[in-house]
Amino acid sequence: MKKVLLLLSLFIFTSAIAQEEEVNGGMQSNAYNKWSIDVNGGLSRPTTPFMPGYYVEDFSFYHVDLGARYMFNSKFGMKVDFGYDSFENPSDVPEFKSQYYRANLQGVLNLGRALNFEEFTQSFNIQMHGGLGYSFMTSDGFDGEDNMTNVLLGLTGQYKLTEKVALNADFTMINNIRQHYTFDGTSGFGNVPDDRGFNGTLYNATLGLSIYLGSNETHADWAYEMQDEKQAELEERIGEMETMMNDTDRDGVPDYLDVENNTTNGVAVDSKGRAIDLNNNGVPDELERYVETKTKEAVATANGTNGASGRSGKSPYELINQGYINIFFDTDSFDPKSSSTNDLYFVINYLKDNPSATVDIIGSADTRGSSDYNKELSRKRAERVKSIVEKAGIAGSRLNIVPQGEDSLGEGSANYSLVRKVTFKLK
Repeated sequence: MKKVLLLLSLFIFTSAIAQEEEVNGGMQSNAYNKWSIDVNGGLSRPTTPFMPGYYVEDFSFYHVDLGARYMFNSKFGMKVDFGYDSFENPSDVPEFKSQYYRANLQGVLNLGRALNFEEFTQSFNIQMHGGLGYSFMTSDGFDGEDNMTNVLLGLTGQYKLTEKVALNADFTMINNIRQHYTFDGTSGFGNVPDDRGFNGTLYNATLGLSIYLGSNETHADWAYEMQDEKQAELEERIGEMETMMNDTDRDGVPDYLDVENNTTNGVAVDSKGRAIDLNNNGVPDELERYVETKTKEAVATANGTNGASGRSGKSPYELINQGYINIFFDTDSFDPKSSSTNDLYFVINYLKDNPSATVDIIGSADTRGSSDYNKELSRKRAERVKSIVEKAGIAGSRLNIVPQGEDSLGEGSANYSLVRKVTFKLK
């Protein structure tokens, strides 16, 4: 039986070392270590059964135990440990000497984390442990071994010395099942099955060390896992709220409520972000009124009646193709400036009046930034203008996107605003 206990002890240390190698090899996914080696020594006190006239000192310094502990998280874990007790007679009692061996599998509850000790201390902790095991006793009073099982329950106080070592003080009660001999070894009992039950009790009081294994900064004994999870959850929720409150089309309705999150800038919308279209013709009412007014102004300008320099006497076709009609943009933006709305709906009105006409929508950008970035920006500008024209009732098949990229005129700061634009080429 001693060989079995030796093999069990070797298994404990082999498992712990394997876990340490696994952590060092990068397989540990948690932010804290989970394995520890617990080594304790101290006092042993068997209380019953003894033959009349036999007893031991109140406590004797003949107990050691060692084990490997694995924490599944910061609150719960398992422990495999091996214990040894030796007790003998005091000077006024007939001579005897007994040895007690045990091996146990225990569950561990980290009370400090469960009770949020970290709110008032980060150095002290308490753990409760308990479980089942196998044990046997040898004695000068009988031959062979007294084999039995046991149930134990204990409480461990901890003081953190460093992130790798903690001092612990433990008190454990052990109850034996089917113990056949008294602790003094002078008398057998329990040979009748009905007499075999919880018939042996001893106590251990020890001091020791918990040695933490792993490459992470802290161990599960001291990791405030639930607080970290709550913090991460709170940050995630705040991030989700910020995303939900985005307003892509800047119509005053957050995206998560916006049924149409690409409405034209400046167009009135309802509470769900939909452009108001009372006559259901696919064009927002506000734009229809605006186009009607501005088209009249644009035609008047083209005919020279408003005294617009350079446009006088030119046809709408010439105004568009010769670059008099431009849609301008702010830096890094692909939303047309409100000042360009007049020219935009001049083009829309022309296309409505000439249903066979098609047009190239030519986007451009200034020379600041990389060529690739400016190429993409010019494409986005042209696509945005196309989407507005489509919403006004012009078929997309009549509109061709041309991302021109950088305009060579945009070499000086004075010209930047002139080349951030979209122009048109009628066909």
